[in-house]
Amino acid sequence: MPGSENKELIKIILDRLYWQGKISFAEFMEMVLYHPQQGYYHSPREKIGAGGDYYTSPNLHPIFGRLIARQLYQMWEALDHPYPFTIVEMGAGKGLLCADILSCGRKNWPGFYKAVVYHLAEVSKAFIAEQKSLLAEFAAEGKIEWISPDLFLQGQKPFTGCLLSNELIDSFPVHLVCQQRGEIREVFVTHDGKSFLEILDEPSTPLLREYFPAYGSPLQDGQRAEVNLNALQWLEGVSRALKQGFVLTIDYGFEAQELYHPSRRDGTLLCYFRHTVAADPFQRLGYQDITAHVNFSALIRKGETVGLRKIGFTEQFKFLAALGLLQDLEELEKNASQLSPVDFLKNKLAMKNFLVPGGMGTLFKVLVQSKGLGDIKLKGFADPLSSGRERISS
Repeated sequence: MPGSENKELIKIILDRLYWQGKISFAEFMEMVLYHPQQGYYHSPREKIGAGGDYYTSPNLHPIFGRLIARQLYQMWEALDHPYPFTIVEMGAGKGLLCADILSCGRKNWPGFYKAVVYHLAEVSKAFIAEQKSLLAEFAAEGKIEWISPDLFLQGQKPFTGCLLSNELIDSFPVHLVCQQRGEIREVFVTHDGKSFLEILDEPSTPLLREYFPAYGSPLQDGQRAEVNLNALQWLEGVSRALKQGFVLTIDYGFEAQELYHPSRRDGTLLCYFRHTVAADPFQRLGYQDITAHVNFSALIRKGETVGLRKIGFTEQFKFLAALGLLQDLEELEKNASQLSPVDFLKNKLAMKNFLVPGGMGTLFKVLVQSKGLGDIKLKGFADPLSSGRERISS
């Protein structure tokens, strides 16, 4: 790495501060992550996987995508087999989840695969390049289209199907606030000529004061927290774009009462660099990811106001187990002789990682909302230990 931080990015931020004096943390985070030339997500640096800064579930094992495919297949059935059945994945990273879903569909359900059109809504040119390389065979079959996230969220071409996101909302820029003497104060970013500093001031928008009564939980004096206003705007756009179908959101976070519990006095903002976790967002600018836990209560409540009805909300390991993860582990054991000892162990450990208490299986949550549908019982929210549960074969 040429240096510990992106000097061009720092200059851009300092120029903004020169004219404005201070900026909200949301504006700072937007520039650090999404500046078109210098932002973290537009950098060609490796971000995901062993050589990057963090792992995502599709990196661990293809079973994740196959299990999600089973749920998408049932959604297609619940919608009475529409043609096309459009899957829109926002923030698809390298495209691994897309590849695993389409591979599973092509192998197991020809009718479903024929109906599927998979749209990738991606802002990062670096990720788009990786996606196009990985997914070339599916693109050649006419299964994939790349679309502009902004145009998609304007709802110009409403679709029937499922909007899918995995670890998207945690990367949206957030406002930082602090409760002080019974009032919400906002954290702004400034610079003293030597380093970046935080200062408290009146909120930049009244929406920050309105957020906690509507979507949050009361803060204690001195408590800091993140407010993801972008998530609310995003959900409005999703509802505009979705004519009929489902919104499947997978991310780490909690419902409001737990997310804003007094024990989280400093909030949940974290930075990831080379698989190490830090709390200082002013280090390694442009070279580290910055995230905050998702407020699922806000997604559920906002969804109700824009026509998105909650179907289910659960921990990821329960969702995957209900879709057959435990049975797939049993199948792996039965067919162990077909693999080398090393490959068998690698597959088994990777699959079990989704079930480890305190790991990705419990930290990550799954929310499914619907639009234009009545009561739907999705298999991902069934009892994963029920012996009478119907299994989708794959």
